[in-house]
Amino acid sequence: MTTWQDDVRGALDGLAYGARSALSPRVLHGAAVEIGWLTTHLAMYPLGLVGGSGAPAQRLTLAGLTPAQRSLLVSDVRAAGTPILLAHGIIDNHTIFALMRRQLHRRGFSSIHTFSYSPLTLDVRRTAERMGQEIEAICAASGSDKIHVIGHSLGGLIARYYAQRLGGDERVHTCVTLGTPHQGTMAARLLPWPLVKQVRPDSDLMAELAEPAPDCRTRFVAFYSDVDQLIVPQRRARIRHPDLVASNVRVRGVGHLSLPFHGEVVHQITAALAHLDEAEAPDRTA
Repeated sequence: MTTWQDDVRGALDGLAYGARSALSPRVLHGAAVEIGWLTTHLAMYPLGLVGGSGAPAQRLTLAGLTPAQRSLLVSDVRAAGTPILLAHGIIDNHTIFALMRRQLHRRGFSSIHTFSYSPLTLDVRRTAERMGQEIEAICAASGSDKIHVIGHSLGGLIARYYAQRLGGDERVHTCVTLGTPHQGTMAARLLPWPLVKQVRPDSDLMAELAEPAPDCRTRFVAFYSDVDQLIVPQRRARIRHPDLVASNVRVRGVGHLSLPFHGEVVHQITAALAHLDEAEAPDRTA
């Protein structure tokens, strides 16, 4: 059992790690971009408090579609019709996916939904159970037996827990995570909040996710940034599990909040979801 002195020591170690590279040109550039996106996101954030942004099931036709949308629908109607669920991070809402949602629509994906949870949430496991209930409802309404989940930060961990530990791999074809603390983060030692404690490297949740999962069929794609301010060290946003079908994509010079807005990241996500059965390299750079 750790003591508060251990927590403080771990937090200071994490801060020292971040400080060693804080003045590099790449980090400074990433910080400038992050500030720009943060300003935009803060302006949009209140819109996410007004109402949800779930998408009703739509009939797939070619009428009024752009060439890109028509191409996906004609070449792979199954990919175009597979629902997509977007899950935001802690203390956030669905507006973080505004650009990604628009690009997914432009690419031809017709059924896009969002999963929201309160910042007062105390447990990843219970939130993952609620995500599972929402996924079942989406699949029932759309008639699809599969769904993709894209999760930013903690949203990715909730999605992974559902797929890996709650039998959600029967529903989740692909789980894409952006800046998710798959191996925990030293930065979580800075706050005693119960939910944040679960993403410490030595937490019970991290130990549970490291347990064998030989039957998990979900395809995982984890994007991680080399200048992520909240995942310390940044490599902890990679999925390292012998039983999971996972590829890790390194993104250079992009901050934590900027990942869902980054053009190349969004492009790679749409490409991955448009090709359901293609294997990917386990590690690569965006």
